[in-house]
Amino acid sequence: MSEPTFWQQYGEAAKTAIGFFWKAGWAFVLGYAVSGMIQAFVPKTRLTRYMGQPDAKSVSLATIFGAASSSCSFAALAAARSLVLKGAHFVAAVAFMFASTNLVIELGILILIFLGWQFLAAEVIGGLLLISVSSILIRITYPQKWLQEAREKVEEESAEEEESFDWRKRIKSRMGWHLVGHKFAMDWKMVWEEILIGFTIAGFVAVFVPTNVWEKIFLMDTGIVLPEWLKILENAAVAPFVAALTFIGSMGNIPLATVLNANGIVFAGIMGFIYSDLMVPPLVRINAKYYGWRVALYIAGIMYVSIIVTAIVLHGVFAILEITPESGKAIAEVAQFKLDYTFWMNIIFAGVAVWMVVLHFQHRKQHLDNGHADSNGGSFKRLVVYAFIVLLLGGLVTYFIFGETQ
Repeated sequence: MSEPTFWQQYGEAAKTAIGFFWKAGWAFVLGYAVSGMIQAFVPKTRLTRYMGQPDAKSVSLATIFGAASSSCSFAALAAARSLVLKGAHFVAAVAFMFASTNLVIELGILILIFLGWQFLAAEVIGGLLLISVSSILIRITYPQKWLQEAREKVEEESAEEEESFDWRKRIKSRMGWHLVGHKFAMDWKMVWEEILIGFTIAGFVAVFVPTNVWEKIFLMDTGIVLPEWLKILENAAVAPFVAALTFIGSMGNIPLATVLNANGIVFAGIMGFIYSDLMVPPLVRINAKYYGWRVALYIAGIMYVSIIVTAIVLHGVFAILEITPESGKAIAEVAQFKLDYTFWMNIIFAGVAVWMVVLHFQHRKQHLDNGHADSNGGSFKRLVVYAFIVLLLGGLVTYFIFGETQ
C-alpha cells in the first residue's frame, strides 16, 4: 500500500475538520440556546453584592454565576473584570472565569459527544476542584498591594449595570424571548472565529502530526522505563503549554483534546489540556490590559498550578474508582458523515437556530441594539479566520479531486 500524497492528506485534513463541525453542530445550537435562556431569565445583579469576601459563599455564587454565563473565553475575562469593578474579590473573579469556561452546558454536551461520559464527569468534578484549589492558592499567596493596584486600575473605567427585572414576567413576555435570541446571536458572534480556528487546527493536526510526536512530548516513547507517576506529572505539566501553543480557547480545544485522546495521551494530560483554555497568550494579554502584567502573570501562575493539581487528583481518583477512560477513540469514528442521530439532530436544531436569529433581529429592531463589543482578537485574528476558511474550501476541492487516504 503506497503512502498517501500531500494532497490526499490535505483533503483528508479538511474533511476531518468539517466532520468535527458536523458532529458538534446541533450541540452548539442547543447549548447556546439554553445559555441564552439562562442569561435572559436569571437575574445576576443581586449576586455580585455578595462576592466581596474570599469565602465559600462568594466562590459558590461566582461558580453559579459563571456556569450560567457564556463559554466564550474572551467574554469570561470581560465579565470577570466587571465583577471586580462591582466589588467582587479576586478569588470570586477567578472562580467565575473557571466556571464560565468549564461548567457551562454547551461545553458539557461537546465533551460528551467527542470524548464520552467519563470525560464529562471529570470536567464537572474537576471544574469544581479547580475552583477550590485556585481559591485556596490565592488566599495563601494573596499579593494585596498588586491586586489593590489592579482594582484601582479597573475602577478608573466605568461599566454598565444590568437592570433588575422580574424573571416570571420576562419569561412570559415576547420581548423576553426576543432577548433570548439576541443573547444566542451575540454568543455566536463572540465564539464563531475561535471555534472555526480550533476545529480547523484539530482536523489538520489529526492528519499531519504523526503519533511519534505526541509520544515524545508526553513521554510515551522515551526508550527507557519511567515510573507511571512521573509520566502523569509530566503530562499534566506539559499539557497547558501545548494548549497555549495552539492559541485556541474554550470550545475550540475539545476536538484537539480528542486528537490527543486518539494518540494515547494519559487522562491527566488530556484534562490538563482541556482546563488550559484561559492560559493561551491572547487571553493572558487581555488580563494584562485589564489589571497590569504583574497581576495577569500571577493569575496565569495560579491557574497553571491549579490545573496540574486538579489533573493529577482526577487521574488518581478515577484510577481508584476504575473508571479512567481508555485512550484511542478513533478520529474517524468522531468526524464521520452518515445518516444517524447527528444528521437528524442537525436538521432539527438548524430550525432552532433560524428561530433564534429571527428573535435576535426582532430584538434589534425594537432596541436598535448593536450587542456586545467585538471581542475577537482584532483584525489579525479576522485575517487568520479568512485564511482558514480558504484552507478548508481548498481542502474540500482537493479531497474530491485526489480522493481519501487509505
